[in-house]
Amino acid sequence: MSSTNNIQADHILDCKGLACPMPIVKTKKAMNELVPGKIIEVQATDKGSLADFQSWAKNTGHQ
Repeated sequence: MSSTNNIQADHILDCKGLACPMPIVKTKKAMNELVPGKIIEVQATDKGSLADFQSWAKNTGHQ
């Protein structure tokens, strides 16, 4: 995923090279340390990551 709509990330999480479910696991852990309303950018190379993150965000109430 990338910041294509000029949203400034408050935190960048490098998950490149990790396979499912590790990008989601690492993101959940990192988000627990963020203040609500902050933006995290996750950089992942796993082909299924985009669909995984979309589904996870919908199920957890994140945007």
